[in-house]
Amino acid sequence: MPDDQSRLLDRVLAHAPFDLLPPEARAELTDAVTFHTARPGTLLIREGAVMAGLHVILDGALDILSDSGDVVSQRGPGDMLGERALFRGGRATLTARTSSALSYAVIDTARFLDLTNRFAGFAEWFRAAPLARAASSADAYATGLTALRVADLMVADPVTCAPDQTVTQVAQMMRDRVISSVLVMDGTQLAGIATVHDLTNKVLAEGLDGSIPVAQIMTPDPVTIGPDALGLDALVTLAGRKINHLPVAQGGRIVGMLGRTDLFRQQATTASHMVADIVRADSAEGMAHVMTRVPDLLAHLVSAGTRHTAITRRITDLTDAITRRLLTLAEEKFGPPPVPYLWLACGSQGRQEQTGISDQDNCLILDDAVQPDHDAYFAALAQFVSDGLDTCGFFYCPGDMMATATRWRQPRRIWRSYFAKWIAEPDPQAQMLASVMFDLRPIAGEFGLFADLQDEVLAKARGNSIFVAHMVSNSLKHTPPLSLFRGFALIRSGEHKNTVDLKLSGVIPVVDLARIYALRGALPTVNTRERLETAREAGVISTSGAHDLLDAYDLIAMTRLRHQAEQIRRGAAPDNFLPPGALSELERSHLRDAFMVIKTMQSALG
Repeated sequence: MPDDQSRLLDRVLAHAPFDLLPPEARAELTDAVTFHTARPGTLLIREGAVMAGLHVILDGALDILSDSGDVVSQRGPGDMLGERALFRGGRATLTARTSSALSYAVIDTARFLDLTNRFAGFAEWFRAAPLARAASSADAYATGLTALRVADLMVADPVTCAPDQTVTQVAQMMRDRVISSVLVMDGTQLAGIATVHDLTNKVLAEGLDGSIPVAQIMTPDPVTIGPDALGLDALVTLAGRKINHLPVAQGGRIVGMLGRTDLFRQQATTASHMVADIVRADSAEGMAHVMTRVPDLLAHLVSAGTRHTAITRRITDLTDAITRRLLTLAEEKFGPPPVPYLWLACGSQGRQEQTGISDQDNCLILDDAVQPDHDAYFAALAQFVSDGLDTCGFFYCPGDMMATATRWRQPRRIWRSYFAKWIAEPDPQAQMLASVMFDLRPIAGEFGLFADLQDEVLAKARGNSIFVAHMVSNSLKHTPPLSLFRGFALIRSGEHKNTVDLKLSGVIPVVDLARIYALRGALPTVNTRERLETAREAGVISTSGAHDLLDAYDLIAMTRLRHQAEQIRRGAAPDNFLPPGALSELERSHLRDAFMVIKTMQSALG
């Protein structure tokens, strides 16, 4: 395979779920992937036509079209099309047209289906994909509208007026509130709705005076929808009746308003749409503007019942996209690199477990051909990327674990010596550094600089029982917040008094346990849940122990995300500190059980 196609294949394999495949399976794709480009306006896929294979977008964007030709969704880099069709006979379930110059890969149907038959995790990713990735044209528009309720999408407390208020007064309300509709209420009863469209067509176009009552031009008895209806129901109602606004009523009482713009806002707040915007951004400030949508993305995904692993991977995908875009902009600014390099992430980005709060942890592995005078280039590149990440909300690592530090910007041979020393002399600092560095994941550059190094380090670490013992001891420093009598051990003072830290005392202990299991089995995976599953399959942890720990991790991680989503809905900044009193007694009981599982597994490991 030519070098340029090999680089393109590496980009495909870097996307989930191809990173779930073992190396030998990924190698099988070499002769099963073709690469293509398309001009803007090209009809790439037509509903009902036979699919050539699984489509993976590399660069550019395309529109998903409705039966009438309306644009109902957009797909961008990293998104895939056709998996649903390939599972159901091979005929396309949607129509797609390029909206910009497009670069994409097509994976042969037979090879794709063969991989899904052979690798359960790979198949599960497609078959149990969140509704937000459904492939039909209607679902694609919604990107979650099939799961979100109207209550999750509507504007509560809509603006209202009385039937006898004048058209001028209503127009002033719309102007001052920056809205396009007002509900006309006769006491507590909905009498009608007045829109900008009504003011234009029924007042201005007819030459009427602004002093007439709004009741004269309103649409009387408008159709309503309930708050428990699905977002997709609202979409169908709006389209079928050719209207743009839906009052939301419950028990005869108006509780909200839902419009097309609210649905479009939901569509804009999707990871794929945001990645496409990031790829098009030409500055860190432009990418930072895209990232202002992350809180809404997190809240919508939680409301849709999406699994925590899918939510954190989607958010991490955004960080990865920003990092790659910043590296591209850096190379445009400073010129091509003097030697090959690899940018890697560690911490939560490395594990693909980011939420709405994160610092940056990264490093650079340089080709051994690097010369001393080359460091000025890589120092400037690292500073450019790190500053850009900070602008986008990923604050500088308090421990300076970043490629801007000379220590973490070194040739491959130096990295080998780092790991060798940490394993041979496992003092407390070495344990801490090894814990961080065992979560490394390549983001962009020459991936070959890390592949053999990772295997070598895992083998050496596993073979040194003293190092493993020290790592086990280090992993037990974070304990679940349980008191002697199985109550919660709450934070006793400070800003977060009487709360539980769901990250430090809940998620991190499981992260530490999973890392030890991966180390014992020399397992290359870095995602916590995948480490636990792989360790179970490799016999490093018992089936029952893995089952209990996975359940506990899922409960704690999802509780953490629900807590953050609730804070976002209240307009507060998300954090990891949960007051147990905010939970029901049943929820508190389940959370205590989850912490007890972790404590038991820590005891067994110790």
